[in-house]
Amino acid sequence: MTDQMNVEGLSIAPGVMETIISVAASEVDGVASLGSFGIRSMLASKPSTSGIETKMGDDSKLSVAVHVEVYYGYVLPELAAQLRSAIAEALATQAGVEVSSVDVYIDGLQFKA
Repeated sequence: MTDQMNVEGLSIAPGVMETIISVAASEVDGVASLGSFGIRSMLASKPSTSGIETKMGDDSKLSVAVHVEVYYGYVLPELAAQLRSAIAEALATQAGVEVSSVDVYIDGLQFKA
């Protein structure tokens, strides 16, 4: 998302939605990392917003796509459903945005040490 989003008279700066999505996704048990993977993203002091795509539809509902790596041993369809729910709930609660879809892309598996 590159332009400000207007929700019920409130202008939301670029990056705010992505930060909400990033925090919501990172709180789901089984998610190892979000977006750009590697040592640089693990050392960042704020949540990574790479790997998140958002698009406001004509119906004023937000479409979201997230790319994640997950820990081995989790049931992937259940984990994806938890991610969809957590992201949609966080956006509705914190920004008052209705979500039309959350597409989850599992790009890799990580093993716990």
